[in-house]
Amino acid sequence: MIPLNQSELTDYVQNRTITLPDGTRLPQLGQGTWHMGEQKDKEDDEIYALQTGIDAGMTLIDTAEMYGNGGAEKIVGKAIESRRDDVFLVSKVFPHNAGGERLINACEQSLQRLGTETIDLYLLHWRGGVPLRETIDGMEQLKREGKIQRWGVSNLDKADIEELLALPNGENCTVNQVLYHLGSRGIEYDLLPRMRRAGMPAMAYCPLAQAGRLGGKVHEHSVVQSIANEQRVDPLQILLAWVVQASDIFAIPKTDQSERVWENARAAAINLTNDELARLDAAFPPPSTKQPLDIV
Repeated sequence: MIPLNQSELTDYVQNRTITLPDGTRLPQLGQGTWHMGEQKDKEDDEIYALQTGIDAGMTLIDTAEMYGNGGAEKIVGKAIESRRDDVFLVSKVFPHNAGGERLINACEQSLQRLGTETIDLYLLHWRGGVPLRETIDGMEQLKREGKIQRWGVSNLDKADIEELLALPNGENCTVNQVLYHLGSRGIEYDLLPRMRRAGMPAMAYCPLAQAGRLGGKVHEHSVVQSIANEQRVDPLQILLAWVVQASDIFAIPKTDQSERVWENARAAAINLTNDELARLDAAFPPPSTKQPLDIV
């Protein structure tokens, strides 16, 4: 039976952790902010949802300069204004800003919007025209200056990761953030195994398939519905529990509804059985060949 007490749920979230390469332990369940900061009338709800997530132990918050043209970073800044030390802050830089002075300036603008002196993890949002070597050099400079504590990447496929790891300081890449959910398992073929050999955790965005807007309404599949009924939980919680069943994959679901935050937190208390996992594999088979990297 999944506990309903919020204190118990927070304990589950806080005890389900992943250790970064530098030894930092973080909750496996975090919070995303895509589409936040786009509508003024939603601002209070978005701030409250993020603060509720912090209360629930989901203290990893992911954002980006792209989201809402900086609006999401401003929302995050307001949400963590008096709780900065409680939060592990992730933000992302546009590919066209990912080198030289543009990278430095982009980071400084993100810091200003976030109202903080340092970003805990700064990611290249996706690969663009700036050489990876230049991005790495800039990230390392930002680390030396204390503006960021760590850096990583997002939406890089296996060949990109191979190239990155072969470059000086490439091994300092902390995570690769990629689209991953039950209906989109392409990374399991070769990208995820390569990252695991490098000791690089994955961070799954859209782990709920955007509540059905991606992957053919995965949560409505009869197998997902059946397992949810057996577990006495919501089908979306099964999707989220499936992602965090792996011990090295973060999940960063986004919601602007505080009640949904607690529903997401409940996924940390769900343990899928081997039989349930096998049924999900049969319904949504892992890839048997190389798949294009899904990106939204």
